[in-house]
Amino acid sequence: MSELQTTLKQAVTLSGVGLHTGSEVTITFTPAAANHGYKFKRVDLPEQPIIPADADLVVDVSRGTTLELNGVRVATVEHSLAALVGCQIDNVLIELNGPEVPIMDGSSMPFIEAFEAVGIETLSVAREYFHITSTIHYTDPVKKVEMTIVPSEDYQISVMVDYNSPVLGTQHATMHHVNEFKDGFAASRTFCFLHELEVLLEHNLIKGGDLSNAIVVVDKVVSDEELQRLSVLFNRPSIQVQKEGILNNVDLRFQNEPARHKLLDVLGDLALIGTPIKGKIFATRPGHASNVEFAKKIKAHIKSAKSQNIVPHYDPNAKPVADIREIETMLPHKYPFLLVDKIIEISENHVVGIKNVTFNENFFPGHFPGNPVMPGVLQIEAMAQTGGILALRSVADPSNYDTYFVKIDKVRFKNRVVPGDTLILKLELLSPIRRGICEMKGTAYVGNKIVTEAELVAKLVQKEPVASSQTV
Repeated sequence: MSELQTTLKQAVTLSGVGLHTGSEVTITFTPAAANHGYKFKRVDLPEQPIIPADADLVVDVSRGTTLELNGVRVATVEHSLAALVGCQIDNVLIELNGPEVPIMDGSSMPFIEAFEAVGIETLSVAREYFHITSTIHYTDPVKKVEMTIVPSEDYQISVMVDYNSPVLGTQHATMHHVNEFKDGFAASRTFCFLHELEVLLEHNLIKGGDLSNAIVVVDKVVSDEELQRLSVLFNRPSIQVQKEGILNNVDLRFQNEPARHKLLDVLGDLALIGTPIKGKIFATRPGHASNVEFAKKIKAHIKSAKSQNIVPHYDPNAKPVADIREIETMLPHKYPFLLVDKIIEISENHVVGIKNVTFNENFFPGHFPGNPVMPGVLQIEAMAQTGGILALRSVADPSNYDTYFVKIDKVRFKNRVVPGDTLILKLELLSPIRRGICEMKGTAYVGNKIVTEAELVAKLVQKEPVASSQTV
């Protein structure tokens, strides 16, 4: 059974401060339809522009991940995206009344708690994972970053951080399955070194910075005067350095909380691939810049793989799954309206059929007779007949059922089909067949070119019993 896509049961709103802008921001996560994905909407701007969560739209990774489209930005997206992926929520419109996602407590947990408060809704469309089948590697020799993804049946991430710091040392964190994210990683907070904090403060870059939303690692000797200055900046009665080398602003939630937060960032940044993946990631010293570059590399690999593998292979010498005689026994159609010649592939979720288009088709004399073109509606009919064979596999006695159109949607005719062409008709289930309703995506190819696309909905209907005749 395929996993189904999800969204939220209802909208949920949180408010907080933007880490870098210092502005109060309200964020609302709104339910979205299947295949919507993650998109941000700036409701504070006149036209309320929408920015997809896409690695190709990243414009800044200095202290977080910032997206921009047509001059409109949304910053610090990674913690909210990690929460969505960690909860396996596929489709959400994220509305913001400012340029930055609120930092909350520096982790993903406030978002997860908000999602769980309203609940997650299962949609009727299957979640389509991309399964990594070969190793993809990214390296940044200057920053000593290495990121690799290898095949795995689950989405796994393993992170190692080493900043040559006697305080942090070398830390590891591993997520074996995304189900572990909430309890094991979501509460881990962002961190920085004291020397980085001072530079950010001097450049007025963390106006919303607060010692309640970050772990500050003290990597040098700090004078009493400097501690006093920091206490004034952060409006604290006093600031001290704990023996572990952490400012006294927080207690660690995990012994290796920095490594766990780096894993959180990897999960959130890789959401920008735009496709759920199955594979195991090994990341050494990752940061937002490397995460985004790695996401782009995986995204490009997925695009290339899909373009190469999407066209079913047709070998006319191979024995078909079903020939024309067998198809005649499966479908109620007969000449001249049987538009499938072979079935060459079939599984629980897809079917591939063949239609050989010849000049002798009965429709050519009347359809552009001087320049014969196969009518688009008949291409759709050929898809439907092919899909009907897939639908009939779901019932125990297919000879007692017929399939009927319920809906045709998103039809696109991209290239002409002419005499001599061989149509390769691929139909894929968009959701499991329930109560006889079959939702399919249909794609017709000639060679490597897509000629027609459509989404079809059909219904399996049991045949009426035929009354027996009696001789008087």
